[in-house]
Amino acid sequence: MKVKITNLKFKCIIGILPKERVKKQIIIINTSFKYDFKNDIFINYAEVSSDILSIMIENKFKLIEDALKYLKTFLCKKYEIKKLRIEIIKPTILDNCNVSVSI
Repeated sequence: MKVKITNLKFKCIIGILPKERVKKQIIIINTSFKYDFKNDIFINYAEVSSDILSIMIENKFKLIEDALKYLKTFLCKKYEIKKLRIEIIKPTILDNCNVSVSI
């Protein structure tokens, strides 16, 4: 099975710029993953979304890359995900574009 969670939008502390360390900013997370669906064993996408939100708010990552690595390790281990793609978008950090990093 393949699950997609798109446009998970919330505010958190993330970044290395001085203003990013004190003021929450909007981020958007898109993720998709594959897993083996057997005998009615499934991954609850609401729980995955909640885990992502909690991790991002609690950890106050400096680098998007560190957040991605942490999320990947956590999600793959907890949910036995086979293939994961995750993207973090910062839509307001620059005036003329969105910035994103994915793994």
